[in-house]
Amino acid sequence: MTGAPTLSRMTQPPASAASAASTRERIIASARGMTVRVGWSAVSMGRLAADSGLSRQTVYNEFGSKSGLAEALVLTELALFLDVVEAAFRAEPGDLVAGVRGAVFGVLDLAERDELLRAVVSASHGANSDLLPLLTTRADTLLAVARDVLLRCLAAYDVPFDDAHLEMAVDVVVRTTLSHVMQPSSSPATTADDLAWVAARVLRP
Repeated sequence: MTGAPTLSRMTQPPASAASAASTRERIIASARGMTVRVGWSAVSMGRLAADSGLSRQTVYNEFGSKSGLAEALVLTELALFLDVVEAAFRAEPGDLVAGVRGAVFGVLDLAERDELLRAVVSASHGANSDLLPLLTTRADTLLAVARDVLLRCLAAYDVPFDDAHLEMAVDVVVRTTLSHVMQPSSSPATTADDLAWVAARVLRP
């Protein structure tokens, strides 16, 4: 997508790049806080500029439009969850099932504490419905990014599938986890245990 933030970060960016990143991050942080407080429909570029202490033109220069800002906000939020996923697999280099459990637990645990996501989940039950487009309009892209990260994590393991079946299995795990994010049926630990049990049956026949 044009203008979408990447999930990787430079270790020591040049001063100009660092300044641009700081400005962008500052605006996104203001947008996130404002969305949680008053709802996405109440966020305007002018109001956001005042809240972040920047000019309105600076906000437009960074994102182009409110739609561009929404895209950046959602991808930034997604990056937080994918960082948790990658950390979980790094912590279990020799045990894929344990990595799956850790990743699912980490995502669901963070989801319980994430204010923006809680607002979106509330929207799915009839409150603040203006927040839903932040996810629904980019659902395919978000799923693709999540699948790519998980496939990259699994590349470090000896997985007993060909590429086509691996991609199918990853898609099932991602969609199942997201369904529990949006509508939990149990605690993060219990759900992670359940999905790890399924993974073990598939990966350790």
